[in-house]
Amino acid sequence: MYDVTIIGCGVIGASLAYTLSQYRLRVLVLERENDVAMGTTKANSAVVHAGYDPAYGTLMATLNVRGSAIMEQLCRSLSVKYKRTGSLVVAFSAEERVRLEHLYENGKRNGVPDLQILDGDAARELEPNLSENVRAALYAPSAAIIDPWGLCIAQAEVAVRNGVELRLRSAVTGLEERGDSILIHTTSGDCESRFVVNCAGGWGHEISAMASGAAEWEARPSRGEYYLLDKSSGDMVSRVIFQCPTAAGKGVLVAPTVHGNLIVGPNAQEVEGPLSRENTHSGMDSVVQTSRKSVPGVDFRQSIRNFAGVRANTSEADFIIRPAKGMPHLLHLAGIKSPGLSAAPAIGEYAAALLEKSGLSLEKKVNWNGQREQIRFKDLSDAEKAAVIARDARYGRIICRCETITEGEIVAAIHSPIPPCSIDGIKRRAGAGMGRCQGGFCGPRVLDILARELGRNPLDICQDGEGTYILTGVTKGGEQA
Repeated sequence: MYDVTIIGCGVIGASLAYTLSQYRLRVLVLERENDVAMGTTKANSAVVHAGYDPAYGTLMATLNVRGSAIMEQLCRSLSVKYKRTGSLVVAFSAEERVRLEHLYENGKRNGVPDLQILDGDAARELEPNLSENVRAALYAPSAAIIDPWGLCIAQAEVAVRNGVELRLRSAVTGLEERGDSILIHTTSGDCESRFVVNCAGGWGHEISAMASGAAEWEARPSRGEYYLLDKSSGDMVSRVIFQCPTAAGKGVLVAPTVHGNLIVGPNAQEVEGPLSRENTHSGMDSVVQTSRKSVPGVDFRQSIRNFAGVRANTSEADFIIRPAKGMPHLLHLAGIKSPGLSAAPAIGEYAAALLEKSGLSLEKKVNWNGQREQIRFKDLSDAEKAAVIARDARYGRIICRCETITEGEIVAAIHSPIPPCSIDGIKRRAGAGMGRCQGGFCGPRVLDILARELGRNPLDICQDGEGTYILTGVTKGGEQA
């Protein structure tokens, strides 16, 4: 019998697991994929929004501003990449300037600090590559950029290290209320829990239907497509550049990343479900044409990767954070669209408080450790590098030349509390494969290290999700993959 079972380990589920790991509870996390951070968490804009956009008085507004306020210290304690850059929302007309005024007033009511409205010239002083057609901009100094999957992985690792149980490859197939508990059917077996929290992202409506017979909201998934540009374009802008938001979302942005690249996107296209992550010619062309309106000098020939993510949009405008109808011990954390990443730490706090109000006892652990350290070899001084290599010679062997990632860092990631089982799992933890060649050089070496450290046949190593095998058919050695 678990006290709390969390369905889904994207950044929302991981944030709640991290929060609950501070208390004397038996907590289980169920994740359908072979790793954490496999949905929207690994495919988004990687922005910590300031909080001027969500309507005043909504959960979205309150949790966005709170999450933004606590994110920097959280990332510092977890060794997660974070940089406070500020953001600009640019306007091209008198009508859009009026919309900036509305955003400004809404942001002030929401408690966003230090907002300013700048004229076009002042905006270009901050960002010289802005279009000459920009007439005004809303400046939000508290906005930031982050490593989104890094945050999820770090919180999940801390939770597991502090006693939370994580089951991967465990999709939920049914829920049954049993008095004061819920029986959970999964593809890896059944379990029972006093409380269940639905953090299933794009599958959240399906969990709702298991509890109530029909989903409490309509899922309206929306795909956003992106360009990721090489580090040679990373200084095109130093802040996050938005265009005025519309009903479809916050629009196409141009922004630096914490890894030194430039990210451009997304568009917005309604799709059938959370797995509709393909890139399309029309979508990518739309991103190019729209982004050039605000930053015309972006050189898309420097693109090193395209990707798409699916937002968990629903028929409800606000986040859906409430007990399930007919199953009060099931708590929904659903419809967590943008600014869900920004709000994630605050959502974890808020959900824990709701569970306590519903009867869950929250008794603090005396020995909880919320710190996480990670060696990033390329960021060390020469003296620090020498000291690290003296302790472990594997830190002296460069595996990923583009990103200067060492064998020591890869091995450390493999033996972390949530060991990766794929090449992209290493990429998200250690950074190998993030650079210009996108793993073309280091990929085979990462595969070898994974197989060696995990004691597995290289033929069984995947690129990312289940079934994405690197080697298939008959290999040169004559072995059938």
